[in-house]
Amino acid sequence: MENEKILEIKDLHTGFRFEDKYFDAVDGVSFSLYKNELLAIVGESGCGKSTIANSIVGLHDKNHTRVSGEIIYDDENVVNYSEEQFNKIRGKDIGFIFQDPLASLNPLHRVGEQIKEALIYHTDLTKEQRHERMLYLLGRVGIVNPERTARQFPHELSGGMRQRVLIAMALSCKPNIVIADEPTTALDVTIQAQILDLLSELQNEIHAGIILITHDLGVVAQMADRVAVMYAGQFVEVAEAKELFRNPLHPYTRSLLHSIPQSDAVGAELNVIQGMVPSLKNLSRDGCRFAPRIPWIPDSEHEKNPILHQISRDHFVRCTCWENFHFENEGGC
Repeated sequence: MENEKILEIKDLHTGFRFEDKYFDAVDGVSFSLYKNELLAIVGESGCGKSTIANSIVGLHDKNHTRVSGEIIYDDENVVNYSEEQFNKIRGKDIGFIFQDPLASLNPLHRVGEQIKEALIYHTDLTKEQRHERMLYLLGRVGIVNPERTARQFPHELSGGMRQRVLIAMALSCKPNIVIADEPTTALDVTIQAQILDLLSELQNEIHAGIILITHDLGVVAQMADRVAVMYAGQFVEVAEAKELFRNPLHPYTRSLLHSIPQSDAVGAELNVIQGMVPSLKNLSRDGCRFAPRIPWIPDSEHEKNPILHQISRDHFVRCTCWENFHFENEGGC
């Protein structure tokens, strides 16, 4: 990417404490985000996607979480920021769109007042200017009657409207970075499409870099500039979106794509990835972490300490197992 780099993650480790030990849910992840870029991080539930997002904005309980590595924003490493320091960049520089709008909005406060909170904290706008900005934002995210909606409480809104309110809140201060964590999970297909179109429009308007956390490969194909495929706490493949869908290489990436129902395969058996993402406590930290789910591939095809290999200019794949991978029912290559 030739654009301006606005975020750089170096060797990020985020571990959660179980009894007296810490287990990394994010294990040595590195990546950069560029202005006006949409980077999608994809993978199954439990692979560590949301943990990355929460680490960037310091939303973990520090009594039970250990974060190390570097998260470079505005030439500073924010990993060891205090809560007070994080509060200065949350909302202002980094907007966050949560996957559950009903749980994320305060049920006791009207929608308009919640949108104004970031404007009060991060801007010098007058009371009247904040009100006008709030109404503008509600209208900008497609709410037909902003004045009426501003007076309502979250439970009085539909799921789609609540999600639009969250987007308005996240973009209120024109942040440099927007993190969208499964922003359309609880919405029906029609509303999903509207929300995704809205995100694209608003990105073009404020030129933010967006990190989209999702398990929906259809969304990724539609929106992403670049994709990082995550499995068991690590990135296993990183590539530009067009390249990833044209030439997926890692066995996990290929298995995910192979599991999508095809319109031209009516009546065919649905492909399912064997097993499941291992728990943090039971995860083996040695060798290829995806190996147990492709047992027909011999151990000799895997690296003992898998690393990301650069396959082409912007295409990286972890482990050597991709070179001779085949699906079980296809036999050897």
